[in-house]
Amino acid sequence: MKTLFLRSLILALTAFLTLSVHAQQEIPSGWKLGSQAYTFRLFSLEETLEKLNSIGVRYVELYPGQKITKTGDATTHFSASQADKDKIKSLLQQYGIEAVAYGVASPSDEEWPDLFAFAKEMGIGILTTEPRPNQFDLIEKLAVEHQIKIALHNHPLPSMYWHPEVPLRFLEGRSELMGVCADIGHWVRSGLDPVASLRKLEGRIISLHMKDLNKAGVRDAHDIPWGTGTCDVAGVLHELNRQGFEGVFSAEYEHNWENNLPEVKESMDYFKRVAAQF
Repeated sequence: MKTLFLRSLILALTAFLTLSVHAQQEIPSGWKLGSQAYTFRLFSLEETLEKLNSIGVRYVELYPGQKITKTGDATTHFSASQADKDKIKSLLQQYGIEAVAYGVASPSDEEWPDLFAFAKEMGIGILTTEPRPNQFDLIEKLAVEHQIKIALHNHPLPSMYWHPEVPLRFLEGRSELMGVCADIGHWVRSGLDPVASLRKLEGRIISLHMKDLNKAGVRDAHDIPWGTGTCDVAGVLHELNRQGFEGVFSAEYEHNWENNLPEVKESMDYFKRVAAQF
């Protein structure tokens, strides 16, 4: 009986390890699937990390202004005190989640060094931003100095960076540390094809804000689970795989704010099913 029990235990453990290895292989090497903390803007960072941990997410993109804890008033703004920065780092460690990006942040000339210093201390490698045109020399210098990437984000029309041709012009001749954070949902809101837009930006894509929308070409379209809407999420992933993309995918689910964690999980499960085909 004891031998039978041990054999059953070994078989169960083998099956578990096989499934674990398979799960790790569902996403191509170099892809980091996480969430923009703004998805949970009604909650504190502490609650956000608790939610993400509960569905196995290991990466987060912080944004400026979210309350750090359930009860305090301090926020994740890059001007946070040392005590508050230590608290953020402690929470990330507690929930086993890595902060890989920060934004959207577009500070004044005087504040840019502080933003880079914050990112450096927090171990954040990507700053998501929509800077003013006259700031590019400054932020390129800081990016090279700190070896932190700059990712130009596209809000929909009438935002300056709404069309992929715009960041391409600004990035011409600039450091490889400078590229784009492709928000595929905002492209669709602006009437653009996200796959064609990614092709235009090949070689300059640093990260993505992942969405799927219920309507195309409509500014007030809202998020729905990936693979059920108008953003051709499968086509986006296949195109990025073709490009050999390596970087961060941040789920930014801006709908059903009070209880969108199940839809985020459904979206990530779809992402993994598509990626398993590669």
